[in-house]
Amino acid sequence: MAKRPIFIPKPESSPFVEEIDVDFEWHSGFAKSQAQKSIRSLHESAAQKGITPVLEISSKSIDSLGTALSAFNLHITIDTGRTISVECAFQGSKVFKDGGPYIDLYDKSSREAKTDLRLKNSGELTAFSLMGEQFPTRPVTAFYDWLYLRALFDNQEEARQLLSYNGFSDIAFNPEKSINCQARSAALFVAMSKNNSIDLKKIVKDKNYYLRLVTGEDVKTPVQLLLISNEKHYNPMSEPR
Repeated sequence: MAKRPIFIPKPESSPFVEEIDVDFEWHSGFAKSQAQKSIRSLHESAAQKGITPVLEISSKSIDSLGTALSAFNLHITIDTGRTISVECAFQGSKVFKDGGPYIDLYDKSSREAKTDLRLKNSGELTAFSLMGEQFPTRPVTAFYDWLYLRALFDNQEEARQLLSYNGFSDIAFNPEKSINCQARSAALFVAMSKNNSIDLKKIVKDKNYYLRLVTGEDVKTPVQLLLISNEKHYNPMSEPR
């Protein structure tokens, strides 16, 4: 048996996403077919808890929509007009104590960007920098989630289809080892889409508006962005997609 979270949109109020742990039968092995057996088992167990339908968002997904929305495959348009994967945007925007951002990763494959050794060897993660603006490392998933929301805004047909799901999973995501999760980001998008007081267009255009939604703080300057929390910075590697 194994346990994975199902991410459920909660439009009413922050943090907008509820995580419910679900026990299910794990099918070991590296083959995609084994992962998909585990996904089916996870979704069956979720349905027994009344959570259905659930969309798996990963490169292992049974559903073509879930595969397309993997951070390895979902694309975002950045300032120069280039279209790159969410994974490349995330990894290439990291700023460390001893280096970065490594914007050359924007032009790599998602897997190359994720496994670049500089991400391990540049000290603690201190911020994110994208299109000339800095983002804080707290809340810990804020920048990753924002990238994913922005990418969905660029891919509105896929985004529209998300609205018919009540839960999202990522079979490779283990909360004991990882932080950011594309399934959580998708649930956040659905929750914010269904909250009539939230302006999705403004989220994409105004990061301070977004940060106020997820932190409850009035953030206006780059200095304030870096001082959102006094908690210790983290330095995680990205998760499997």
